[in-house]
Amino acid sequence: MKILHAADLHLDSPFAGRSAEQADRLKNAMRRIPRQLTALCREEGCDLVLLAGDLFDGPWSRDSFRELYTALEQMQVPVFISPGNHDHICNDSPYWSEVWPENVHIFTRPEMESYPLPELNCRIYGAGYRSMDCDALLEGFRVEGEERYHIAVLHGDPTAVQSPYSPISADQLRKSGLHYAALGHVHKSGQLRAGQTLCAWPGCPMGRGFDELDAKGVLIVTLDDAARAEFVALDTPRFFDYETDPGFDAQSALARLLPAAGDDHFYRVTFTGEAEAPDLDALQQAFSQFPNLQLRDRTMPLRDIWGSATEDTLEGVYFSLLKDALEQADEEQRQILTLAARI
Repeated sequence: MKILHAADLHLDSPFAGRSAEQADRLKNAMRRIPRQLTALCREEGCDLVLLAGDLFDGPWSRDSFRELYTALEQMQVPVFISPGNHDHICNDSPYWSEVWPENVHIFTRPEMESYPLPELNCRIYGAGYRSMDCDALLEGFRVEGEERYHIAVLHGDPTAVQSPYSPISADQLRKSGLHYAALGHVHKSGQLRAGQTLCAWPGCPMGRGFDELDAKGVLIVTLDDAARAEFVALDTPRFFDYETDPGFDAQSALARLLPAAGDDHFYRVTFTGEAEAPDLDALQQAFSQFPNLQLRDRTMPLRDIWGSATEDTLEGVYFSLLKDALEQADEEQRQILTLAARI
């Protein structure tokens, strides 16, 4: 059996701190994620889709709901949703107020319940948050029924035992009898195995800032004699955060970090070290093919490291030789010689 496992879409995130144009672009990219999930579900031949909470960031829009509704309906396989802390069940929750496709089941109770799928010889377990926090949903839990596969979909935190977001421990997993526990909440992909249970979380399918780097995506899970989860990156905007010493040529240093061709990803480059302060406005103009490039100057003023080059001492000879070599050096050699002098 094959499963598409996704979580933490955070549709309608506000993207505070971005320009209006950037925020609109990022929101629209998020709204395209459900379509990507549908395409991947079909491409991989998935039998089941698990969405482990925080599909919405909080207040939701009709446009985002419509995109999600259409995508889930077109999957044409069972879809299970466990609401999380950002999209918990409340009076204005779309999980209560809206009609969902017939193939979608939403776990709305704050304790574990199960749903059998005889056609797949499996039983799905889940629960939904009723507030921003939640007790340990797997504490004392044990599977029921005689199905071949027992699968849970939950919004929970496997990284902190005192987490207010349904902390999940290896001991809980080991005693649960589950074959697979599909988690949401942690925005970086990971997994752990406890006894016969594989527990995994895909991370968010799209980063929202420079605290969410690396490729983002979903998991394709295969259940056979044992569970296996494979990360699949989605085509969404990405965030990159770099530090570099500008050396003698900040433009060349920047060119070495960025792709040869421009793109719409988000880059933040911080210049550090001892160097002449780079002209950020000129660099921004030189790299205008990167509309989402952010430059920061954290350099320190240059010290006079060549002061002893004229002294009639062993130290003076050493610095004089380094300084003379600079005149014939290329950029890489100049950086090495200058570093040697600083040391």
